[in-house]
Amino acid sequence: MTDHQWSSRNKTDLIIEVWEKLDCESVGASEIEAIETVVREVYGENAADPPVVVARLLADEGAVLRHPEILELDVRRRLDSPYDAMFRNILRYSTFAEAERSLRDLENLRKKLSGDEDKHGLAMLRDLVIAAREDARAGAGDRRSTEKERRFYAEIAEWFAIWLQSSEIFGSWVRVRKTSPTFVQEFGSDGE
Repeated sequence: MTDHQWSSRNKTDLIIEVWEKLDCESVGASEIEAIETVVREVYGENAADPPVVVARLLADEGAVLRHPEILELDVRRRLDSPYDAMFRNILRYSTFAEAERSLRDLENLRKKLSGDEDKHGLAMLRDLVIAAREDARAGAGDRRSTEKERRFYAEIAEWFAIWLQSSEIFGSWVRVRKTSPTFVQEFGSDGE
């Protein structure tokens, strides 16, 4: 596939184009790795997104995912990364308090990486929050979950979206959000 001329104008379209060229019934580790190879060839060594991000994009396009393989590949990549210790267990969101604490920790990490001018670390941090937002959105749409769980995940997805748009104001925004009549009516005054 390395000698192929790709017609895509951006990375997202390239990922989809490579997947279509692979002509596979399902997507797992080997397909993700093939896509990563092409993305690196076209856009540079650090251009490949984390496996879970690529998988989510392909799932949105209708791909059937071999989840265990993809998660194993993603974990292996994170363990191989010099950023592993930095990102390990930093993002938890099974409760509102946990999500708020995690996003505060992520903002502190973002400030450190920004101060160090670590563009790769900042990109990885952003990818992590994007993947979490997509996971929360999936939870919000999961009909197997209770209505309360779906509302919780929809709210958390919104928190991630706000953090991604303007992480500097997230702390102030979430304090106001948690005291808003809409939030209190939906989730109670303690949000749990």
